[in-house]
Amino acid sequence: MANPILVFCDDLIFTSKITATARAKGLEAAVVRTQDALTAKLQGATVGCVVLDLHNATLNWATLFPALGANRPKFIGFGSHVDVATLKAARDAGCDLVMPRSQFVNRLEDDLPKWAGA
Repeated sequence: MANPILVFCDDLIFTSKITATARAKGLEAAVVRTQDALTAKLQGATVGCVVLDLHNATLNWATLFPALGANRPKFIGFGSHVDVATLKAARDAGCDLVMPRSQFVNRLEDDLPKWAGA
């Protein structure tokens, strides 16, 4: 079994889509809604990947990735296709895979197990 997935998203409908897809694929998913909750969950835990809503209001690029260091799970970020600056900022800050929300939705069912290391 793959390590659990953390879903960092404050959109309830979209969060439900991600967690339902995870369950359908036999994966465990936990939801966090703030950056503080995310970093707390990652302390000492083994996580397959973090699915990251790039438009979460509590997200701070300057502190997230440096605080986690090199020994961290894979981060899969998604955001608005028209907000190119945010997608680029996420990539530049250290997010492992960044894509527009529509591409993320299209890839979710097939790729979520791979992202989680299943």
